[in-house]
Amino acid sequence: MSSPSRLLAGTFLTTALLAGPALAQGEPVQSAPPNAPDQTPASEGQTRAPQPESPVALNQEVIAEGLPHLWAMEFLPDGRMLVTAKSGVLHIITPEGEVSEAISGLPEVDAVGQGGLLDVALANDFAETGRIFVSFSEPREGGNGTSVASARLVLEEGGGGASLEDVAVIFRQEPTYDGRLHFGSRIVPTDNGSLYVTVGERSDDPIRDQAQELQSGLGKIFRITPEGEPVEGNPFADGNDGALPEIWSLGHRNVQSATLDDEGRLWTVEHGARGGDELNLPEAGRNYGWPEVAYGITYGGAPIEGGITQSAETEQPVYYWDPVIAPSGMAYYQGDEFPEWDDTFLVGGLVAQAVVVLHMEGDRVAQERHIDIGARVRDVRVGPDGAVYAVTESRNSGQSSIVKLTKAG
Repeated sequence: MSSPSRLLAGTFLTTALLAGPALAQGEPVQSAPPNAPDQTPASEGQTRAPQPESPVALNQEVIAEGLPHLWAMEFLPDGRMLVTAKSGVLHIITPEGEVSEAISGLPEVDAVGQGGLLDVALANDFAETGRIFVSFSEPREGGNGTSVASARLVLEEGGGGASLEDVAVIFRQEPTYDGRLHFGSRIVPTDNGSLYVTVGERSDDPIRDQAQELQSGLGKIFRITPEGEPVEGNPFADGNDGALPEIWSLGHRNVQSATLDDEGRLWTVEHGARGGDELNLPEAGRNYGWPEVAYGITYGGAPIEGGITQSAETEQPVYYWDPVIAPSGMAYYQGDEFPEWDDTFLVGGLVAQAVVVLHMEGDRVAQERHIDIGARVRDVRVGPDGAVYAVTESRNSGQSSIVKLTKAG
């Protein structure tokens, strides 16, 4: 990467989006037939919500491109962006698109397949401590696994680069597995300092079955302290029958989208196979079904397990997609730029190549809109200015861009 501090500063393209894709207003965005046409939703409105009848007009601006393959972005208090490069380094990007030198010093990552340096999040006391958390695929004897590290980000005076101190791995998903797929993962700090950590179930059959086992860390959502310990009050904190006390919920496939709403509740969107991407409101100790209960079909076209979509022992998704959007990254919108979007969820779509806007009524999806970005969206965040920022990636070039969405006019 040449001349990082001058890499792609400035604006490259501004596009007015007057009404999104040329689809009938009030009709669902998804018009292709489902992969599993014989499956029916468990409740009305659980899939294919209508588009808004009066979508807000947008401007789309590329503020930086030609970046290394990025996975996640987090805003610093001064408005700059801290981004993870999948190869294993951090960068800081200014609102004008100027990119810092690589901030190295994190633990080694296993950047194979879907692995690498993944999410980044600021501790709730970052202003006082400078503490950040990152998730990554950690190389281990016999394979790899998703881990979380903490570090102190020391920002250089004058708004330049930064360095890392006190780097330590605080949490490791077990068991180790020799694979390239389904690492998750997102880190969601809460107001009390605890962290939700999402992971994958490593994809392969039969290892994915461990998503149903409380003695395994595959296919789970965890709730841990900043030191990596189980949070008091976790549903399996007593460790009975060997259950991992860090577990919050189970039966998940590959969760790469997670955020809190204005009530502090965790929401997630997880990858399905061919169909079955799920929006969930994970509750303590609940089972979300994978792989025994799921919408969609396998990549080979066969039913998933027995093709069961509903069970009294497992939770239904709030909403699901078939065909998939391939979700990655998620934010809860509250801001001045888009008052029409207040209390919506914004989800990055890899296959959809869009920012997916979910308008909620209570805890159900009332409307769905896709903001066409024209590239795979890996992460989406709300900036301190109220604008929406999307991290894109290209499979062909291995490079990323950052796109800013503002209200037209």
